[in-house]
Amino acid sequence: MDTDILIIGAGLAGLSLARRLEQQGMDYLLCESAGRIGGRVKTDLAGQVPVDLGPAWIWPDQPRINALARQLGLLVFDQYSKGDGLWQTVSGEVHRAPGAGSMKGSFRIAGGLARLTQGLADSLPENRLLLQNSVKSLVKGDNGILAGTQRGEIRANRVVVAAPPRLVTATTGFSPSLPDEVMSEMHDVPTWMAGHAKFIAVYGRPWWREAGLSGDAISQTGPLAEIHDASPHDEQAFALFGFVGTPPAIRATHRDKVISDAVSQLATLFGPQLASPQAVLMEDWAANPMIATPADHNGPDHHPAYGTPAALRGLWDGNLIFASSEMGNHFGGFLEGALEAAEQAEAALG
Repeated sequence: MDTDILIIGAGLAGLSLARRLEQQGMDYLLCESAGRIGGRVKTDLAGQVPVDLGPAWIWPDQPRINALARQLGLLVFDQYSKGDGLWQTVSGEVHRAPGAGSMKGSFRIAGGLARLTQGLADSLPENRLLLQNSVKSLVKGDNGILAGTQRGEIRANRVVVAAPPRLVTATTGFSPSLPDEVMSEMHDVPTWMAGHAKFIAVYGRPWWREAGLSGDAISQTGPLAEIHDASPHDEQAFALFGFVGTPPAIRATHRDKVISDAVSQLATLFGPQLASPQAVLMEDWAANPMIATPADHNGPDHHPAYGTPAALRGLWDGNLIFASSEMGNHFGGFLEGALEAAEQAEAALG
């Protein structure tokens, strides 16, 4: 199988680039190792409620993601932020913190962020997107780059890696070998949020709102370290989500207990009514080998200064291009960064 441009990774960056190439009438293939599109963007049903198990927010200062939502005709709504927040100390004491929710000013997509990635995928011909087709090797030859995949070989003139660089070092072989400096630089780029887990609980009533609370909470006790309102736009049900502070190794061996303790924590924070959710979900990204490597299990405690490192530019005569969200020069790691990286890759392809 031959193509001009091979894109590796059908997350937001890869799908956005594919859409751009499709609009230009260019020859490309998009390979994805998983059986679904989206990468770290994932919306699932908790009961009958669509919830975002990966990123959930977009912001007004992010022009690309807001423009894409408009182009796809998606409904954007304000993150709920009315009321007080809560603070839980190391000893478990709960204190009320007056003021608006910490995510005030952010937006969400009605129906979940996967509507963005699905909208992009729907704009592509079916034969351009190859799911469950991981790329195991890339070999630079006189006649282009030969990719060894699950479904056989693909020969391309140019390759865009829209998967996290650290993940690529663990899953893809290069021939000739990339310089040690390049491999080291790839490995040193933390895959944003790859070591995290996200917990969702769904309720029939917004007990916290009725108590004058925004749903925001910060806890030094856990297992949920940071909590926010995750209710759908139509308010047919209501939800809270939390980032799980329990280390990945413990989550892997004590998943049921982590979930049970998270429900108990919500009841402690917001009231006994929350002890009986209608549905719960937990997505542990650290346990997904198509997203995280062991190096991601101890992720950064702040947002790194992302962007395309100099060592990752101009590789293989400019025909090997890196374009995951982490490569975004201004919004690296964010959803906006994925669209920025796709834009940068399009420019590099010329």
